[in-house]
Amino acid sequence: MAAIPSAKPGAPVLEALGLTLEYRTDRGRVLAVDRVDFAVGEGERLVLLGQSGCGKSSILKAVAGFLPAAAGKVRVRGRDVTGPGPDRIVVFQEFDQLLPWKTVRDNVAFPLRVARRLPAAVAREKAEAAIVKVGLHRALDAYPHTLSGGMKQRVAIARALASEPDVLLMDEPFAALDALTRRRLQEDLLALAEELRFTLLFVTHSIEEAVLIGTRLHLLSAHPGRTVATFDTAAFGFADRTSPAFETVVAEVNALLFDGPAAPAAEAAHG
Repeated sequence: MAAIPSAKPGAPVLEALGLTLEYRTDRGRVLAVDRVDFAVGEGERLVLLGQSGCGKSSILKAVAGFLPAAAGKVRVRGRDVTGPGPDRIVVFQEFDQLLPWKTVRDNVAFPLRVARRLPAAVAREKAEAAIVKVGLHRALDAYPHTLSGGMKQRVAIARALASEPDVLLMDEPFAALDALTRRRLQEDLLALAEELRFTLLFVTHSIEEAVLIGTRLHLLSAHPGRTVATFDTAAFGFADRTSPAFETVVAEVNALLFDGPAAPAAEAAHG
């Protein structure tokens, strides 16, 4: 595969520069991620893919500001990330992200009032607009315990989009859903991405999902996570899932993922 650029021309929205992450355990420090670099341009969708334990969720936590770097840095619009901030919003896999005592509308409006400090009327208007975009206009006054898992994830996505972050972070948001709901939400996410042109960092363990969701796919080695290759996947959509080109990329990613090169990442990386 030919080398491809790490981001669109112009200043990237999100950068990881030599990012190294460690965890402290009873046995000492454990290296989770080793010198990973990537850049994500405006409106791009970068997917981190790798086997369990490769550090992809750790990278997302570092971008969110929850995990400090042992070396290297993360930057958003040229500013070093030193902690959590409203410029980065996370949608997790778990369904318990919502406040159970608040309605759908209030769950989405709450961070707008607290983090963005918007007046109540403005927060309510933005919340309702985001809820309509994810197809939950009939559930504005519903409480989380009355919602299905897929509906709860839609609320979480609406809450993230309403905040208009510089980077939307998603950590395997559809992994716990049934196949039909997962497919529907994947399609909806891509439609929203085309409409709103948000910048996305998405973590998954599914090869097909990675190729479908991302405009680029960043493949990580097994523990510790190092860059193996970068794939340009912007041309693929749901209509291409059975195309020879799609199947070729899936097969190449699969081969690298499970029979990957033993060479150092600097020698093995495509991008």
